[in-house]
Amino acid sequence: MADQLTDEQISEFKEAFSLFDKDGDALNMCLLVANLFRFGGCITTKELGTVMRSLGQNPTEAELQDMINEVDADGNGTIDFPEFLNLMAKKMKDTDSEEELKEAFRVFDKDQNGFISAAELRHVMTNLGEKLTDEEVEEMIREADVDGDGQINYEEFVKIMMAK
Repeated sequence: MADQLTDEQISEFKEAFSLFDKDGDALNMCLLVANLFRFGGCITTKELGTVMRSLGQNPTEAELQDMINEVDADGNGTIDFPEFLNLMAKKMKDTDSEEELKEAFRVFDKDQNGFISAAELRHVMTNLGEKLTDEEVEEMIREADVDGDGQINYEEFVKIMMAK
């Protein structure tokens, strides 16, 4: 990625991914947000509007500005990655996070064996249009793989999604 994400950011991005999956739109959301941060480093009100509309919402410009103002800690009028995660955490209060976590896990666990392998992670990300290197995929796995078996089980997935 252009501005390489830290391990913590990858973890937090996975959390953000799960928070928005109200109608199965999390894959689209993941791609949009990844590309926004990848190429710009911050999200503007216009870009936030694009993200929200992809989720079936239609906020006004004033509502978008309010959302940014709510979490814009540095006051620059845009949302950087940590500020975005704060916004997602606030949105999470209104969601059924356990069911969404299960659904997000199922999206990645293609063979439904209870584990997310590097190949499954790469497959999902490729379908999103994200061409990750083997190193990037392995780093994402290592970040979440508490027991060191080279794959992510549901408990590890939940832990990494809820970590903050």
